[in-house]
Amino acid sequence: MKWGILSAALVVSWVATAEVLSTNQEVVPSVIIVVGAPGEDLFEEQFAAWGSNWWGAAETARAKRQAVGLTNSPATNQLEQLRLMLHAEQKNSSSPLWLILIGHGTFDNQEAKFNLRGPDLTATTLSEWLKEFHRPIAILNTFSASGPFMNKLSGPGRVVITATRSGTEQNYSRFGKYLSEALLSGDADLDKDGRVSLLECYLKAARDLAEFYRTQGRLATEHPLLDDNGDGLGTPPDWFRGIRAVKKAKDDASLDGMRAHQLHLFSDAGELALSAEARTRRDAIEQQIEALRQHKADLKEDDYYGQLEKLLVELAMLYRGAQKPPGTSSGGNSRP
Repeated sequence: MKWGILSAALVVSWVATAEVLSTNQEVVPSVIIVVGAPGEDLFEEQFAAWGSNWWGAAETARAKRQAVGLTNSPATNQLEQLRLMLHAEQKNSSSPLWLILIGHGTFDNQEAKFNLRGPDLTATTLSEWLKEFHRPIAILNTFSASGPFMNKLSGPGRVVITATRSGTEQNYSRFGKYLSEALLSGDADLDKDGRVSLLECYLKAARDLAEFYRTQGRLATEHPLLDDNGDGLGTPPDWFRGIRAVKKAKDDASLDGMRAHQLHLFSDAGELALSAEARTRRDAIEQQIEALRQHKADLKEDDYYGQLEKLLVELAMLYRGAQKPPGTSSGGNSRP
């Protein structure tokens, strides 16, 4: 397959979704934290601590934040609470929705479930609820047996993370602990740009999780996966070198990571200076650059650098336009 065709395939689903997003200038992410049924007091304390980490991060990021089960509440139907929160969320927006699910999960060889107080949340139900959303969504399934949620939730404009690679990994999952801590960890910033992306958060958490099992001399009972290209397959953390996946799947399936690296809970000045349209185009260009880089060997050197230059110039012009003072035009005697 020629790189150009593959490049289009990698970005078309995201661009198609982004074209219907709102044009609000400000990027204000929505964060919904769900702490499920703990089962035991020990787990209740741990899950509450992980949820509090996310709440604090969302508060620092000035995100719109809501929580289910994070504080003591007489509510016994968390499923309905979550449904109402999602129903009230804006469906068409350029601002991302972060959904963090913390707790236990089960799998009966047919349906994976996230355990809640009251009726459990199935992967099928959550998939149905999210069908009407046309905005960037990050779904962090940090519970045991969460692997099947990836197959049901994967789609255009979405990043899906699971604590396990299958529904059969049903032991208590510690991945949520490390994921909740990675977002505010300086060690997670692999590309040293001063911010921690969702991809970097995932990789940092996976490293810390692997270190736990190694130092404890235990057999790992959970293996996280990340999907952000909509194929529902997922890429394990040990396939990455830095922020790029370097190991190829046997069937040459496209790898994940680029879209997850574009998602940040915390926006910097450069991000805020871009309009919604510019951010959408910026993301598409970056994905095209990554697709081109992965297929450098398939192109003549002049063709590769010619196409790369064109994309980089367009990217630079987006940021240059965002930095112009209000009322400044590109013509006349303005400085370059």
